[in-house]
Amino acid sequence: MKPFKNLTEKEYEMLLKFPAYISLMAANQDGKFDDVEKKSAINFAHIKTYSCDWLLIDFFKDVDKVFESNIVQLDKELPKGKENRDETIRNELHKLECIVLKLGKEYSSIMHDSMQSFKNHVSKAHNNVLVDFVFPLPIKGFRE
Repeated sequence: MKPFKNLTEKEYEMLLKFPAYISLMAANQDGKFDDVEKKSAINFAHIKTYSCDWLLIDFFKDVDKVFESNIVQLDKELPKGKENRDETIRNELHKLECIVLKLGKEYSSIMHDSMQSFKNHVSKAHNNVLVDFVFPLPIKGFRE
């Protein structure tokens, strides 16, 4: 079954930006997108090509091909300032959600789980190995 057959080429191209928008939203918690977050997101996009649900393997292979250029382009195009940037990203995510719903319940659920993993990964980009080693479990107020 081809889950993306219901999408136009333009919709699929927009969907390939979904992980970039999620990454930028997660990085914007402090109002900026820095090199550490960018590198973390790019590496994670590549890792997803072989660590995602098997139903999304082809999708993440396509994402990997364009992820870095997408995230750089979107970062340049999005407004600066936390509130304006968040609002613009939310508007784009709403449009993407309409596209995701065309994939059907099974694929939509898997896509949402996958995007959640992007959000979580980029949100933690500044955690370092020492912190992970010394405090492997989240501690309220220190590492959540």
